Amino acid sequence: MKEEYQRVYAEINLDAVRNNMDHMKANVLPDTKILGVIKTDGYGHGAVPIAKELEPLDYMFGFAVATAEEAFILRHNGITKPILLLGYTFPYSYEKLLLEEIRIAVFRYDMLKELAKTYASLVKEGICKKAKVHIKVDTGMSRIGIRPDEEGLRFVQKVFETDGIEVEGIFTHFARADEEDKTAANRQLKLFSDFISKIKERTGKEIPVKHCSNSAGIIELPAANMDVVRAGIALYGLWPSEQVSREIVKLTPVLSLYSHIVYIKEIEAGTSVSYGGTFTAQERMRIATIPVGYGDGYARSLSGKGYVLLHGKKAPILGRVCMDQFMVDVSNIPEAMEGDKVTLIGADGDEKITMEQLGELSGRFNYEFACDIGKRVPRVYTKGGKILYTRDYYQDF
Repeated sequence: MKEEYQRVYAEINLDAVRNNMDHMKANVLPDTKILGVIKTDGYGHGAVPIAKELEPLDYMFGFAVATAEEAFILRHNGITKPILLLGYTFPYSYEKLLLEEIRIAVFRYDMLKELAKTYASLVKEGICKKAKVHIKVDTGMSRIGIRPDEEGLRFVQKVFETDGIEVEGIFTHFARADEEDKTAANRQLKLFSDFISKIKERTGKEIPVKHCSNSAGIIELPAANMDVVRAGIALYGLWPSEQVSREIVKLTPVLSLYSHIVYIKEIEAGTSVSYGGTFTAQERMRIATIPVGYGDGYARSLSGKGYVLLHGKKAPILGRVCMDQFMVDVSNIPEAMEGDKVTLIGADGDEKITMEQLGELSGRFNYEFACDIGKRVPRVYTKGGKILYTRDYYQDF
């Protein structure tokens, strides 16, 4: 391991990425392809390395992101499969999106007008690049998207009629597929399926790519297997919620987080630890300082609740997590020494700390914890038990 990574680093297991996707693919229909959701830099895991790992797979339709910039980064790094922008896309980016053949989610009339204008401008320059779009339908999320009603049908008709637009797909998003009771999700699925039928009746056109399933849907809603399913949180070996079955699809956590002890001291009874004196020793204790904090995305709300692993044993956090450091109790780990490796997320011996456990302890949830692991934390990518490459921001100046 690089010396400059001793403070903290996240290990990203690319074998786990591949295995998670293979297991999800085995749980959907043979002809159903997968869209890998790698927004927010692959939920903090690294969008580009994950896209490069998955792109060669035949069952991968492509990738989904949230912003134009996320899409451009993928194209800049050689990703050639379809990329879909899941949210609203601002007009400043339309020309480049068309040139890069990045798919755009549409649900507003002004978007159609601006896309047509951009297409016409490119044609004048001798470039014929239509806007490939996926129509977003709101079936119960109440976020973005047209409603599956008469006005929605008029919008779809307008999309088909707009010069310079190619309708590649249509999609919706489940709001409650991660609940044990699938009543709400099945209601959304029916609304979406009925709307697709109405579109065909009204326009006589078949939209090639239809998709609605998220990770929870992939695992527990086989009826939602359409042309494509969208693998998000499960891609990273994390569970959509506690209510989703662990028995159907095997998932392996992709990310582990490590640091090293930088200082050990003994404190007497009555000594307070960290800001605010929220912890005071009741007896003589041995404590270790870990050089990681909420500035790295390690939640401050783990103060006095969380723990790390040392020599296969749990070491509880004492007092408040600081921006760059926190302290743990190693009184019952006499073998702990300065320089020892510390596991913040991952396994050590028979013990393990999962993102779900940290989410529960901190009052956050696994999606948020993963996304918030910051740029100060280098990423180390492994495959076959060996380091494939690393990524950090140390030259980012």
